[in-house]
Amino acid sequence: MTVPAQAGTVVSAARKPLQFPLAVHPDDRKKRAAHAALDYLTDGVVVGVGTGSTVNHFIDALAGIRGRIAGAVSSSEASTARLGATGIEVLDLNSVGSLELYVDGADEATAHRHLIKGGGGALTREKIVAAASRRFVCIVDDSKLVDVLGRFPLPVEVIPMARSFVARQLSMRGGRPVWRERFVTDNGNHILDVHNLTILDPPALESEINQIPGVVTVGLFARRPADVLLIGEAAGVKRL
Repeated sequence: MTVPAQAGTVVSAARKPLQFPLAVHPDDRKKRAAHAALDYLTDGVVVGVGTGSTVNHFIDALAGIRGRIAGAVSSSEASTARLGATGIEVLDLNSVGSLELYVDGADEATAHRHLIKGGGGALTREKIVAAASRRFVCIVDDSKLVDVLGRFPLPVEVIPMARSFVARQLSMRGGRPVWRERFVTDNGNHILDVHNLTILDPPALESEINQIPGVVTVGLFARRPADVLLIGEAAGVKRL
């Protein structure tokens, strides 16, 4: 028999409280998605590794099975440092060629697996590694899932001398570009974060912005979307 208890606690007849969580912390949802990505690993491969807080959980999980992989290709200096600290060898993409798997996070994602990326400023290298990979697995928590992209400001990496010109071009397209001051990408470039966009056709906008002179790349991953989207939820991991 049980006796009445406060919400969040079940009390047995022996009056020993059994605690259970009332909610799942967002960081735990990220961990669930990151650990689920391990299911897509093949022994002996070089894995592409992205950047960000969710990917950090993936790197930590990789550390426990580093003997199963041949190394990693990193999309940022930050991830390179974290991988190296775990003992995972970081390889140059030029020496590896194509990759079997790339795992990365996103700032926003849709059910069509279109993404906004670049909140951490590594969008260009992330896009290169994604393009070089046969399978792109994106790991997010459920707060990142949206119906229409654009709530998160769209990052655009630009050549420094072209920053003002590109900003004017983006303003003509209805956006409000904001220079990410005191931030320089691993490639030595600047970032414009574009607010006030409702992105109804992500592949078309990706192509259009990439054609503006001075743009290195835009943080839309739609022409090469994720192949698999793993969404960490309170009840587990949803796969799209």
